[in-house]
Amino acid sequence: MAMLTTVSTEDLIPAEHPIRKIRVVVDTILDELDPVFDGMYATGGRTSVPPEALLKATVLMAMYSIRSERAFCERLNYDLLFKWFLDMRIDQLAFDPTTFTKNRKRLLEHAVADEFFAAVVRQAKLRRYISSDHFSVDGTLLKAWASHKSFKPKDGPPSEPPEGRNVEVDFKKEKRSNATHASTTDPEARLYRKSHNTGAELCFSGHLLMEHRSALIVGAELTFADGYAERATALALLAKLPASKRRRTVAADKAYDTKDFVRDARALGFTPHVAQNESEHRSSAIDGRTTRHDGHQVSMRIRKRIEEPFGWMKTIGGGRQLRYKGRERNDAWFKITAAVYNIIRITALDTATT
Repeated sequence: MAMLTTVSTEDLIPAEHPIRKIRVVVDTILDELDPVFDGMYATGGRTSVPPEALLKATVLMAMYSIRSERAFCERLNYDLLFKWFLDMRIDQLAFDPTTFTKNRKRLLEHAVADEFFAAVVRQAKLRRYISSDHFSVDGTLLKAWASHKSFKPKDGPPSEPPEGRNVEVDFKKEKRSNATHASTTDPEARLYRKSHNTGAELCFSGHLLMEHRSALIVGAELTFADGYAERATALALLAKLPASKRRRTVAADKAYDTKDFVRDARALGFTPHVAQNESEHRSSAIDGRTTRHDGHQVSMRIRKRIEEPFGWMKTIGGGRQLRYKGRERNDAWFKITAAVYNIIRITALDTATT
């Protein structure tokens, strides 16, 4: 069929379509990662789907809100824009969904998600879109691929599988905690609630570090959910930033207004511009020596923009409920989705500056 037609996917994508600029950025990043990909595969053996194609497929899944790899492969058979993005011919069949499954372990072993995210950040730095002095941190809960029914006692006898589908389970008045119970679906998920006004659910905790110049993500991590994860991971992300002799700032909400976080942030060379959490029973860990400066008010205003990538990743990126089991696989998804958000922002900034 390819011999009988003169039309290619390149001819069918409009010249002004935003996806064209996105593909240029993605291809540049993947070219930079060639040494990583070369170390993943042997020189001999049968031909396979290249890791570049799998990463580009993951980028499309995030941008077009495709829930599963099977749904993506089904759409790849008839969506010409997807074929163009993956450099496929019009008559070329989509690869099998199990290709993602069989290659995932190899991608995790070589930390491809971390390398991909770091390469995207480097592209933003080359364009001078990133501030090296002012940052914001925040965290959010991401629902795990597990239900309350799977949260069972760790030491209890194995229960008989329920008859039928979606059978009701009554766990009222039963004392359940992460110390005594675990999910049989995803043992690494933790039962946790964001506040006293919300219900507890099996989840993981996602964390972002955002710079203030262009609101780009410069650090991303997915961890187990507990009461200390947000502050501990924020300090870990700050510690990974390149050292600087200049005093830098980090903005955060009231949850970070603790003596330990303020002390440790200052030890890393950051002035903590946190929202003050004051009440009748507690005082803020920062005082007028910090809040009297105009920079504190600027940080309080800009830090709210960190909710934008969280919202995009949960809605467009499909992360309101995670699609994988286990922290490691979900962490890789989280970093790649954060990188895709950055790529879209980079192309928008490129367009605005040209």
